[in-house]
Amino acid sequence: MSKIVFVIDDSISNLTMAEDALSASYSVMTIPSGAKAVSLLEKVRPEIILLDIEMPAMDGFDVLRYLKASDRFCDIPVIFLTAKIDHATEIEALKLGVVDFISKPFNPAVLLNRVKHHIDVSSLVRERTKELYSVRHDIIFVLADMVENRDESTGDHLGRTSRLVNMLLMKMLESKVYHDEINTWDFEVMAECSLLHDVGKISTPDAILKKPGKLTVEEFEIMKEHTVAGRRILDKVIARSGENIFLRNAKLFAISHHERWNGTGYPFGLRGQEIPLHGRIMAIVDVFDALMSKRVYKNAYLAEHSLEIIVKERGEHFDPQIVDVFVSIWDRIAASYAEGDGMAHG
Repeated sequence: MSKIVFVIDDSISNLTMAEDALSASYSVMTIPSGAKAVSLLEKVRPEIILLDIEMPAMDGFDVLRYLKASDRFCDIPVIFLTAKIDHATEIEALKLGVVDFISKPFNPAVLLNRVKHHIDVSSLVRERTKELYSVRHDIIFVLADMVENRDESTGDHLGRTSRLVNMLLMKMLESKVYHDEINTWDFEVMAECSLLHDVGKISTPDAILKKPGKLTVEEFEIMKEHTVAGRRILDKVIARSGENIFLRNAKLFAISHHERWNGTGYPFGLRGQEIPLHGRIMAIVDVFDALMSKRVYKNAYLAEHSLEIIVKERGEHFDPQIVDVFVSIWDRIAASYAEGDGMAHG
C-alpha cells in the first residue's frame, strides 16, 4: 500500500497540481478545508501533510496548532504551502514545528523531491523512536513489576491492566465517550503510563504490602499514602529530566486511581469528573484485575462475579459511562483473560 499524503488547500487548482505531481508515488488525499482535514484524521493517518497557510475559517496555523497539541498527530511532518511568506510568519511556523516551506505555484519535480525527503526522514526517526520506546517500555515494566511485587509475583497484573486500558480507550473513542478529551491521546503511551500507577508502593513497608490478612486502620492509612508517594517520586524524576507527556500522564494515573466517583476515595476525596479521567479509567481496570487474580489475602473471583461487582459499583466507585463501555466489550475482555489463563475458573 502506497503512503498517504494529505494536501490541504482551498484552491482546487492547487489541489489538482499537487495530486498530479504526487499521485504516481503516493496515495494523495486532496482536502479543501482545515476543518475537513481534522475530521478526516479521525479515520486516516497520513505520512505527511502539505498545508496551505491562508484558508478561510480554519487556516493553516489553526490546523498546525491542532496537530501539535495532539499526542496522536504531533509527529506527522507538516510542510507549509505558500505563495509568499514574511520573516515573522516563517519564524512562527518553525517554532510550531513546520518542517519545510514550498512556494506556490509548485514545481512538480521539487514538490515530489521534498515530499520524498521528509517522508524518508520521518520514517527513519519513527524507526529509531520505536526502538527507544521498546527499551523504555521494558525498563518501565520491570521497574513497576519490582515495585508492585517485590519478591513475589501476582502474575501479569501490569500487562493485563495496561492492555485493558488500551482496550477501554479504543472503545471509548469509538463510542464518543469523553471523546473531546481522549481524541488527542496516544493510547499506546497512555497504556504504558498506566504501568506506573502503583510506583508509590516502593515506599510501602513489606509487612503491610504482603500482609495475608486484613489491614488494620493504621496500616490502611499507611497503604493509602502510596498514591501521594507515587506523585512525589514522579515529580522528582520530572525535576531532574524535565517535563514531558509521559511523566505528566503517569503522575495522573498514580495520584488518582484510588479516587471514587461518589467522593469516598483517596487521597483527596474527589467526586465525579473532578477526578482525572486517567484515574477513573484505572480504577475500573485495577479493581477488576485484582478481583480476577489470586492475592496473598484472597482467592481469584469468577469472571461473572467480578463483572457483577464492577456493574454494582456503577455510579458509586466507578464512572458510570466508563462502566458501560467496559460492559460493552465484556466478551473481548473475557476472551483476553481466558487466552492468557488469567481467568478464574469454577
